[in-house]
Amino acid sequence: MKAYGPVPSRRLGRSLGINNIPPKICTYSCVYCQLGKTIRMQVDRREFYKVGDVVAEVEKKVREAREKKETIDYLSFVPDGEPTLDVNLGKEIDLLRPLGIKIAVITNASLMWREDVRNDLLKADWVSLKVDALNEKIWRKLNRPHESLKFEAILEGMDNFANTFEGTLATETMLIQGCNDDEEEIRRIANFLAGLKPDEAYIAIPTRPPAEKWAVPASERVINMAHQVFSEKLDRVEYLIGYEGNAFAFTGDVEDDLLSITAVHPMREDGVNEFLSKANSSWDVIEKLIGEGKLLEIEYRGEKFYMRRLPGRRE
Repeated sequence: MKAYGPVPSRRLGRSLGINNIPPKICTYSCVYCQLGKTIRMQVDRREFYKVGDVVAEVEKKVREAREKKETIDYLSFVPDGEPTLDVNLGKEIDLLRPLGIKIAVITNASLMWREDVRNDLLKADWVSLKVDALNEKIWRKLNRPHESLKFEAILEGMDNFANTFEGTLATETMLIQGCNDDEEEIRRIANFLAGLKPDEAYIAIPTRPPAEKWAVPASERVINMAHQVFSEKLDRVEYLIGYEGNAFAFTGDVEDDLLSITAVHPMREDGVNEFLSKANSSWDVIEKLIGEGKLLEIEYRGEKFYMRRLPGRRE
């Protein structure tokens, strides 16, 4: 199956996925990967599927969706491995253009040192780059890269790409307890991201069973701190912590709305008060959600913040 969906995505609306890499061929073997350990590590680009087969399957899915009056906001290269390993990626993007749908690529950025990879990605409308660490030792522990990859070259490649890409640039940083969750490393990441000037910077945690059992999410306090640190340097910072269903939706239910918002952004105390006032509600709602273990009160630099508790966690 080289195409699937469309599926709901908070980042991309209704996304039709393109699986241009067999499972699980990758340049990394990240400790938190939901697909498990990498079966085949490689950095050489090659053809995995015939271009015509990939394009034909996507066209078929788009045709079926349109017949059912289903919306597709993006065609998204989100395969079972690293999408830029596909040497035909640029050709596939070109051949999918006539469908008139925006094209997204979610990459771990490990091959950004290659000019041909950057040129292929320049053809996309929306690109997400992974930046989990700025310390090489942490990068090796967390992402477990192919032995031939050079960390500085990857960072330089990302910088070169960001300076020339005219589409929407996103970044994603996965926070793992005991790996990249100290404030010093988070500040290093934020400073690097500030140089990339992404349109969107996402802070993520594992939401499905990881490749390594010890790869557990950073604490809510760390995630809140990371949001504040990133927000000092970047315009738009959001969480990706597993609550995709009704994020940003106004349901008219004050509890559901609060939990949706605080799953994406921590809310400062004054913001919560303003929200409750608009909803004709009282602070009793906050105390109830905290008492039920659904909401957390966290202090950072003398301010109180409220965020949704992470899935399955009770402290």
